[in-house]
Amino acid sequence: MRYLILILIFIYSCEQDVIDEVIYLPQTFDMLSLGDSYTIGQGVCDECSYPRQLVDSLSTLHPDDNFNLDVIAQTGWTTDALINNIDVSAIEKKDIITLLIGVNNQYWNLPFYQYEAQFEELINTSINLTKSQSASDVVVISIPDWAYTPTGQTFNPQYISKQIDVYNEFAENFCSENDISYIHITDITRLGIKQPELVSSDGLHPSEIAYKLFVERILPIIEEKIY
Repeated sequence: MRYLILILIFIYSCEQDVIDEVIYLPQTFDMLSLGDSYTIGQGVCDECSYPRQLVDSLSTLHPDDNFNLDVIAQTGWTTDALINNIDVSAIEKKDIITLLIGVNNQYWNLPFYQYEAQFEELINTSINLTKSQSASDVVVISIPDWAYTPTGQTFNPQYISKQIDVYNEFAENFCSENDISYIHITDITRLGIKQPELVSSDGLHPSEIAYKLFVERILPIIEEKIY
C-alpha cells in the first residue's frame, strides 16, 4: 500500500508540473491604437506616446508574455480622416483596441452631429477588429483639453474647455450605454498651466510625464481584460 501511495504521489506531482507548465506558457497579445496626434505622441519621443508606454509597462509587468502594438493615427486627423485611413481588410484581429479621437473636430468647429455619427462608426469598426468581436475589448480615452497649454491660452480657453466637455460627455454616455470601457484623462491635461511639465516642448501636446499618468489609469483596465 505504501508503494501504491508513493506511485500516486509521483503521478500527481508529474501531472501538476504539466499543468503548471501549460498555465505559464508565454502568451502574445495584439493591440491597436486609433487616433490622432495624442495617439502618436506629437511633441514627444517615439517611445513616449501613451500606447508605447502602455506596451512597455505591460512588458515590464509580464516579462514572459509578448505584446505587439500597431498604431493608426496622424496629427490633425478628425473622425472622418481616421475612418478613411482604416483598411479593415488589411488589419489582423486584435486583443485590444484603444480609441482617442475628436479634438480636431472641435478645433475645426465641425458639426457636432458629424462627430456623433462617426464616433459610433469608429466604435463599430473597433469592435469588428477585435478577436472577440466584443465591445468589452474596446477602450475609449477621453479627449485632452488643449486649452490648458501655452498655445491654447492664446485662443479662447474657456470656450475650448466647454466644447471638450461636450465631446467627452457624449463619448462617455455612449460608452456607458454600450458597456465600453471609458477612461477619463482630461483632468490630467487641465493641470498643464499650473504644472508646465505636463505639456510637451511644442507648447500644445501632453508631455511624456502626462502620458505616463494616462497609462497609470489605462493599464489596470487593459490588464483586467487580457488576464
